[in-house]
Amino acid sequence: MWRGLWTLVARAARGPCRPCARQGSGAPAPGSGATIFALSSGQGRCGIAVIRTSGPASGHALRSLTAPRELPRARSASLRLLTDPRSGEPLDRALVLWFPGPHSFTGEDCAEFHVHGGPAVVSGVLQALGRVPGLRPAEAGEFTRRAFAHGKLSLTEVEGLADLIHAETEAQRRQALRQLDGELGQLCGGWAETLTKALAHVEAYIDFGEDDNLEEGILEQGVLAWGSRLGTPAFQPLEAPSLPPLFLSCTADSQVRELEVALDTHLRDARRGQRLRSGAHVVVTGPPNAGKSSLVNLLSRKPVSIVSPEPGTTRDVLETPVDLAGFPALLSDTAGLREGQGPVEQEGVRRARERLEQADLILAVLDASDLASPSSCNFLDTVVTPAVARSPNGNSQRLLLVLNKSDLLPPGGPDLSPELPPHLLLSCLTGEGLDGLLEALRKELAIVCGNPSTGPPLLTRARHQHHLQGCLDALGRYKQATDVALAAEALRVARGHLARLHGGGGTEEILDIIFRDFCVGK
Repeated sequence: MWRGLWTLVARAARGPCRPCARQGSGAPAPGSGATIFALSSGQGRCGIAVIRTSGPASGHALRSLTAPRELPRARSASLRLLTDPRSGEPLDRALVLWFPGPHSFTGEDCAEFHVHGGPAVVSGVLQALGRVPGLRPAEAGEFTRRAFAHGKLSLTEVEGLADLIHAETEAQRRQALRQLDGELGQLCGGWAETLTKALAHVEAYIDFGEDDNLEEGILEQGVLAWGSRLGTPAFQPLEAPSLPPLFLSCTADSQVRELEVALDTHLRDARRGQRLRSGAHVVVTGPPNAGKSSLVNLLSRKPVSIVSPEPGTTRDVLETPVDLAGFPALLSDTAGLREGQGPVEQEGVRRARERLEQADLILAVLDASDLASPSSCNFLDTVVTPAVARSPNGNSQRLLLVLNKSDLLPPGGPDLSPELPPHLLLSCLTGEGLDGLLEALRKELAIVCGNPSTGPPLLTRARHQHHLQGCLDALGRYKQATDVALAAEALRVARGHLARLHGGGGTEEILDIIFRDFCVGK
């Protein structure tokens, strides 16, 4: 219904009098004169719907639909009667707001109509706006793209806003807010400033290396820094052919070294940020009839998997996205690990082992009342023990051992082997032990995905990783440069990668990919 309504509005907005300057991306060029409008709140029936406009004709649109016709006070809500500009028919009594540029979200003149959220009211106001000369329906993400074009948001802040709109868990919300607040952009801006200072020293040597007016001692400091790095004599005359060509002050040189270490650290953690944005892969595994499917249903709070006392019920990998203790995760239920009883079960076991290799976090499930069985012992020896030995390494898979069916243990308490790895007791039947499991999951997922509330901002997109890796590679070429011009060029390339990460500077196609994830009206 809403899609058909938007098509109707778009047709109403067409006309020979409407300016339509456009770029190759399909979005209007900033300052082209086009004014856009869209429903910015969620679709469907609601108490209040928000319709917004942006562009030079926003004031005219506001006056055309409201009575009285004068503009309300800037950034103050005003109750107005909305009428159709052609027929004069009343449409709704609504709150309107006026945001004159450049002090608005997009940096342009903006207006908002807070109308009652029924479909008839929304469609009537949208069609009325479509009849105002100079207005056209907005495309997906066009409001935010205009904010970026007018310098209201950096590219990393735009990505943070997109992540905030799509956030489904507390961890995703916290991370998105930090990026929207500009923490990643500020970090990249500081790195870029370090490279700018370093480049300035190199350019100074290129331009003024033989100038008598250059401040005395500057080049000598650079030689001391560079010579100590390469193990060459501390100072040589400028005309000596063996003199290293790069002359940085000791401070700038040490800052470039620190930057290289910081980039390497962030790149090692890049996978964590991407897991936080798209979800960690949590695989539930164990021998048949350990209660894997029951655990998946318990954690997902819905019947994802069929539960049966018959071994081998789960034959294929069943996956469902879940919110685990505030972190996003893709939860996989797998076939019980044993020698398959037929070709179908053998294929299920093969797929289960394949998923196990791809897991970020393994939930290993055993029957607490059947730990001495051959299948349990084999699972402990082949899956749990090797994974526990690797877990202290932050780059390896994490594992939680869950002993299910604790309700079947004798009243005097469990008689468990002291050689058993660290574990959690749980009863999927009664729910006892679930709080402890969720707390353990929260701690493990904070390691796998990173803690969005503390520490440096995380890299949540492959684009971030690409540009930081390009910057680090360029710094490697800078260190190896034996010619001052090549060293300067390496610093320029490194600085360019940081500029593209923070402020764009990329092709139109890259910007299209970033903005296409926004809804219409944002």
